[in-house]
Amino acid sequence: MTDEDATRRPSRAERLFGGVAQPAARPPRAPAPEAPVAVRRAALVAAVEAALLLGTALVVLWLTLTSDPDSVGRALAEVVYVGFFGVALAVAAAGLRRVAGWARGPVVVLQVLLGLFGYSTAFPGQQPLLGVPLIVLAVAELYLLATPEARLAFSGTTGPAR
Repeated sequence: MTDEDATRRPSRAERLFGGVAQPAARPPRAPAPEAPVAVRRAALVAAVEAALLLGTALVVLWLTLTSDPDSVGRALAEVVYVGFFGVALAVAAAGLRRVAGWARGPVVVLQVLLGLFGYSTAFPGQQPLLGVPLIVLAVAELYLLATPEARLAFSGTTGPAR
C-alpha cells in the first residue's frame, strides 16, 4: 500500500463489497531437520539402487526392442514394473534425505523385495554376480535405517516432510 492509497477515499463499490484483497504474508517455515549420517547414507544407497533399477529397465527395454523375446508383453511389463520401482525408490530416497516420515516405509518394503529377488537370482537362478550385490545393498539399507540415530530421526515425523 502506498501513501496515495491511504489518503484516497474508497469508492462506493469498495465500501459495499470491500476492497481488493491483499496477499497474506506466509508464516515463516521451520528449518528442515538435518539428516543424521546414517539417514544420509541410506538415502545414498537408495538413490544408487534407484539408478540401477532404472538402468536395468532401460537395458531390458533395449533388449526387447532389438531382439526376439518369447513374450513381448511380458518383457514390456517387466520394463514397466522395474521402472516403476526405480522411480518410487528415487522419490523415497529424496524423502529420506529430507527426513520425511512417509519415505521409510516404501524403502523398507522395496528392500525386502530386492533382497528376495537377489536371493532367487543368486542361488536358485545360479547368477551370484547379479544376486549377491542386490542382497548386500538391501541388507546395508535395512541396517542403516535400523540404526538408533535413524530411528530417532524418524520418531517425530509422521506427517508430510518438515
